Amino acid sequence: MLDYRLIAGCGLAAAAAFLARSEYERKALSLEEVSVETDKITRDWTFVFLSDLHENTFGRDNERLLAAIDAVKPDAVLSGGDLIVTKKGRAKTAVSEALLARLAARYPVYCGNGNHENRMVWNRKEYGGNYERYIGRLKEMGIICLSDQSAVLKKEVRISAVNLDPCFYKKANSGKLASMEPEYVEKKLGPAAGKDCFQILLAHSPLFFDAYRKWGADLTLSGHFHGGTIRIPGLGGVMTPQYQFFLPVCVGTHEREGRYMAVSRGLGTHSINIRLNNRPQLLAIRLKRKIM
Repeated sequence: MLDYRLIAGCGLAAAAAFLARSEYERKALSLEEVSVETDKITRDWTFVFLSDLHENTFGRDNERLLAAIDAVKPDAVLSGGDLIVTKKGRAKTAVSEALLARLAARYPVYCGNGNHENRMVWNRKEYGGNYERYIGRLKEMGIICLSDQSAVLKKEVRISAVNLDPCFYKKANSGKLASMEPEYVEKKLGPAAGKDCFQILLAHSPLFFDAYRKWGADLTLSGHFHGGTIRIPGLGGVMTPQYQFFLPVCVGTHEREGRYMAVSRGLGTHSINIRLNNRPQLLAIRLKRKIM
């Protein structure tokens, strides 16, 4: 005869262990590296890539995150968006602004937008002037805010950031996301860098790698999917914030025809406040000069 009290007790114990592990992982920062060789640069470059912080903290005033970045000694800090949280007309930005201010005092910082930043633009009536105030404060810190714009470092690395339209984040009535052609990126940013300049693209969603690389991105930096929330060995990330399941591009470095995409697991959570086998990730990007 089944002992339902024992079964219920085991279920509660398992749930408690799951939640405790998830709470631990949400603060268990992981620093990981991505290396790309190229003949388009004359010296090695190092960047750190932040994505999907969502106002999370690692130690008081994000001291552990800052220490991890300092240990990398980057030439610049790149943000792929969603450092903040926007929901129902409210914008939470204080934690991210404090972090960015401290970073901007130490390094050049280049920020692209994710869907949370762009939500303030898409829904101006709901958010008022929050976007302009937020970006204005970042610019006062000396941060380079790239909104469908590009910046060139020492004539050999070009950083571009594309603002993706809402159709690339939300499924249509058909249940499918919009497709993307390379012309979409070119319309937003103009032509990609030439053969003598390494092209980095900050594009928040990794779903459209084919369009990014065909446009001319040598390295695309993305996030958005939080590593799939729960990662199962052999299967990968379980779900995205849009409830897409077991997508292979939830995380990791991907290569097609000599073009690369690095997808961060992100640094925080928001609506689904769970991480399991999926520690928050700070990416160190090493561009290495290919010696012929």
